[in-house]
Amino acid sequence: MTRDDALALAERYLDDGRCRQDLARRVALATESDAGQPPDGALRDYLRDEMRSSLEALGFEVRLHDNPVAGAPPLLSACRVESAALPTVLCYGHGDVVSGQAGRWGAGRDPWRLAIDGDHWYGRGTADNKGQHTLNLGALAAVLEARGGRLGFNLTWLVEMGEEAASPGLRAFCERERERLRADLFLSSDGPRVQAGRPTLFLGSRGAVNFTLRLRCRERGCHSGNWGGVLRNPATVLAAAIASMVDGQGRLKVAALRAPEVPPAVLAALADVPIGGGPADPVIDPGWGETALSPAQRLMAANTLEVLALGAGSPQRPVNAIPPEAVAHCQLRFIAGTPWQDLVALVRQHLAEQGFPDIEVEVTLSGAATRMSPDAPWVRWAAGSIQRSTGQAPHVLPNLAGSLPNEVFADLLGLPTLWVPHSHPSCNQHAPDEHLLAPAMRQGLRLMAGLLWDLGEPGQAPWPTTSTLS
Repeated sequence: MTRDDALALAERYLDDGRCRQDLARRVALATESDAGQPPDGALRDYLRDEMRSSLEALGFEVRLHDNPVAGAPPLLSACRVESAALPTVLCYGHGDVVSGQAGRWGAGRDPWRLAIDGDHWYGRGTADNKGQHTLNLGALAAVLEARGGRLGFNLTWLVEMGEEAASPGLRAFCERERERLRADLFLSSDGPRVQAGRPTLFLGSRGAVNFTLRLRCRERGCHSGNWGGVLRNPATVLAAAIASMVDGQGRLKVAALRAPEVPPAVLAALADVPIGGGPADPVIDPGWGETALSPAQRLMAANTLEVLALGAGSPQRPVNAIPPEAVAHCQLRFIAGTPWQDLVALVRQHLAEQGFPDIEVEVTLSGAATRMSPDAPWVRWAAGSIQRSTGQAPHVLPNLAGSLPNEVFADLLGLPTLWVPHSHPSCNQHAPDEHLLAPAMRQGLRLMAGLLWDLGEPGQAPWPTTSTLS
């Protein structure tokens, strides 16, 4: 069979109902991991009862692993080795999801039941990430069928169950299993495309640090008439402190945490990437953020400080009292090269210099940033393969605006990382009515089948010189 046959077989997976059946089973498993202690039974069941059988049917040797972090969700690794002389690709997916938020979905939909309405495939995990790795497995099966049971390269799959809880133990697991996960290329799918109808290829992700600012002035509230004007108001102080860190137009003012210089190739790749414009997308505020940059450059080549939540007193029922304490939950989104590990010291230094030395700073969650040059050989190869399969050149993003555990694969395992998302900006991931779009699913099956086919074609892919295709 030919490459075109592989792409047609991949589309048949959508048309003959198999994709619907597979995704319905996976959505039905309530694998929530984002609300404290996860229900380990459901998370383990997804790996043991769903992923193991699916991967073994494709010729993988599958192992389930306890997480190196006590109490954290399990992981799965699966290896398919055709020859020790062949190069290896590492694929990844996560089977955990955020809270289902039952009762808040439209038309009485159940988050744990796949529902199809026209081109919309609804269900928790359809977009993030069960639907995406379901499509990739469907494309893999199509290529194996078209090639008579072989790929022409070795393939390893890693599935984790804690991505929505910041991937606890993933780095330690990959350090421990480094030899089993040894590869020449990382290829996976997560996150949204830039536009629903056109493929996206991204090469890394922004990092994120969630941190809390807290100021406690006294043990109890005090009447604002009797004491207002002689007692510090922690809410007023904290508001002023935040204003010293990010201004009223969204520009980051902590000099040490601003984005480092961005390579010209990265800025050029992002300059004309469209942001928003979809029917359910919010309208971009033109005067917000680093206005000298394009919207895409602001999202993917700049650092931003966001205030996620503010608390003082009783907002639901205010009283005439100076609150004793104020708290702000903040987040730094940042690009590669930012000294994010030093955030606590840098923020404390900035606040002290601005006259707020007694505000506490505590990091609650963090993840590194990664970026690969859009000029890299693997990028040119992948973009060409995707265009050949879909008739469209993909949007190429040096890094996604959001955050993923890509630093484990790029930095720890030292791999070139290619991410090909099948979701779209208005997919409602993490919200009620999460969904995939059937046209993007069809296109995703085709382009993934094309990538997997082309990886097995001698002389096509830019493998390292130590790897050869027979």
